[in-house]
This record gives sequence, C-alpha cells and structure tokens, in this order.
Amino acid sequence: MSHPEVIIVGGGPAGLSAAIELRKRGVDRVTVLERERVAGGVPRHTAHLGYGLRDLRRVTTGPRYAVALVRAAQRADVTIRTDTAVHSLDDLHADAIVLATGVRERPRSARLVPGDRPAGVYTTGSLQQFVTLHHQKVGTRAVVVGAEHVSFSAVLTLAHAGCTVAAMVTPFTHHQSYRTLAFATAGRHRVPVRTGADVAEIVGRSRVEAVFLTDGTRIECDTVVFTGDWIPDHELARRAGLAMVPVAKAPLVDAGMHTDRRGVFAIGNLVHPAETADVCALDGRAAAASVLDFLTTGRWPEHVWPVTVDAPIAWASFDHRGITLRVQEIVHGQIRLTHSAEVQWLSGERTWLPNRSITIPHAEMRTTTRPFADHRIHVDLIR
Repeated sequence: MSHPEVIIVGGGPAGLSAAIELRKRGVDRVTVLERERVAGGVPRHTAHLGYGLRDLRRVTTGPRYAVALVRAAQRADVTIRTDTAVHSLDDLHADAIVLATGVRERPRSARLVPGDRPAGVYTTGSLQQFVTLHHQKVGTRAVVVGAEHVSFSAVLTLAHAGCTVAAMVTPFTHHQSYRTLAFATAGRHRVPVRTGADVAEIVGRSRVEAVFLTDGTRIECDTVVFTGDWIPDHELARRAGLAMVPVAKAPLVDAGMHTDRRGVFAIGNLVHPAETADVCALDGRAAAASVLDFLTTGRWPEHVWPVTVDAPIAWASFDHRGITLRVQEIVHGQIRLTHSAEVQWLSGERTWLPNRSITIPHAEMRTTTRPFADHRIHVDLIR
C-alpha cells in the first residue's frame, strides 16, 4: 500500500474530479477508464451555458467545461485511458475502485410507446451528440416528451439545429423545471407546454409523421425527442453483485459513498439520477477523502444501510451534500427525516415536484444523524 492505485470507471465530471482530488491528496497512481473516445462525459455535447458554477466558480458551456476538467486531470498526472470499456470489476486490479459510470435517459423502447418505427426518434443525449458533436441536421418540427430540466435543454438544441418545437408534453399538471429556465427556453421560442398528456403512439413509415397524445390530440411532426426518465448506467454495478436501491436502480451507498463491496465506491449520477454536472463533480471531490481514508487505514463499514422511504417519496440516497431524494408525483406537505425514531429534519410546508432534486443538507440535520452508522434512517411526507 506504499504506492496505492485507484481505478475510476467513468471519465465524466464525477470521475475526473475524483481523480484530480486524489492526486492533490497524494495518491500516486490514479487511472480513469472511459469507454468513449474522448473523456468529459455528457457536457461534451451540451453546447449551452450553465456548467461550472458550483465547482469551477464560473459559468461556461458544456464542451468548455469538459475540456477544463480533462486538462486539469492531465496537469495532475492522472492517467486517462479512453476507448476502454469495463465489463467486470474482477478484471480490475487496484487498491480501490470508484464507479462513476453516470446516467442515461430511457429511450422509447423502455417507455413502451407503441406505433411505427420510423427515423426521427431521439433521446436528448442522442440528439445533442447528433447536433453538437457531428454537426448533423435533424427534422423541421419536433415534439419534446417531458418537461423537466433536460427537456428545456432539448428545446435549445433543437432551436440551434433549426428545428421548431411544436409542443412539449408531460403527464403531470405542471412542468418540473425552474420558471426562469422555462421562460428562457420554451417561453423564448414560443413552445406550448401541454400538461396532463403523454405520447400514446408514433405514426410514420420511413420518417416520423405525427404523434397521438393520450388525450386524443394528433400533432404533426417529423421528430420526437424523449427526455429525462433517468436510469443509472448500473450494469457494471449489478454484475458485481452490489446492493441496489430498487426504484432508483442505483448502487446503495452510505454517507462516505462506500458500497457494500469492500474497496468499491460509487459516486455521481450513478447513485442519484440525475443531478447537474457540477454537483457530480463535487461528489467526486468529497468521495476522494473517503477513498484516501480507506487506503490509509483499511477501514470499511460493516454494513451499508438504505435510507427507507414511504410513498409518495420515490427513493432517497446520499451525496456530498446530505440526502437527496425524489417524489413520484406532485404533492403538497412537509418532508420529514427520522433517525432512531426521532425527527431530525422537517421541511416547511410546500408543493414538491417530481423530476426535481430535493436535498436534505447535512448542515441542517441534528448531529445525532451523522455519520449514519445504522439503518434507522427514514424519509416520508406529512400531507
């Protein structure tokens, strides 16, 4: 252990930031394995502003943010191996492994949307790669499925590609993004947001011709973009037999980002689908301290317990800020955290939106809830 090695699987904001911080803390050998040809993660193909505020203390575009992280890792002498896919943790020989494989959107097939199978159907990620990385044209009239943060990002990408957005559709009664973001994107481009409806069918032979909504409306379009509905890239974690959070489909971690397998950590959007890039980057920085502690002392928690929840809370997990969670539906009430059957945190009464990050900060919890050494942590909602 005099020259420990750490392998990080995933070269996005979380993985690169963890690698940089580990080198700063004196870990000699840090290797990042990235399956894409270029490291940097999702920000590489997200060309709009909004990156870097929390970690770099400045606002920049996604591609510039990705380049900044890669260059910082190179200056820190982090080894970055691209075009390298990991299929089993048993193939990795290191003193510690950090999983930072990120998150993806569920495509049409996973959402079981019936109809024809024409060209012109994307997720936000595939759309942005098509437009930003490959400079290709898409259609001329699109329907965006979803109304959360990334959905409004898709509106910007479509506008950049010269494609008009006929409508955004969401089954909820309200969009789930910030008012300012909605106004600056959908409002600016005069995109109608149709609430209380979802896509029921896609029509078209060689190319999308229209969509039918669950309320019976037909919208003529040649492009459909499915947004959000996040699922972690968790296949490697599942193959390794790691304990999982069922609804989130993410590896179970504690406050130090330890999994239930000794020497294996999980960070970023792999464990909380899905937060912004800078939040994931700060996850990586914070996890470096836990990795270094393990390398130095060999300590590992005897058990990693889940944060239990009651509906309408969908799931809850740890990150560097505290506990992050999501709700299943639009609900009104107070969110409550209990530990050892005692209330340790209680929110004000308000309306909570699905697909919106909700965080219970460490700093606002009573001291007795930290470092969460047992399993008696529960989150529910008081209506």
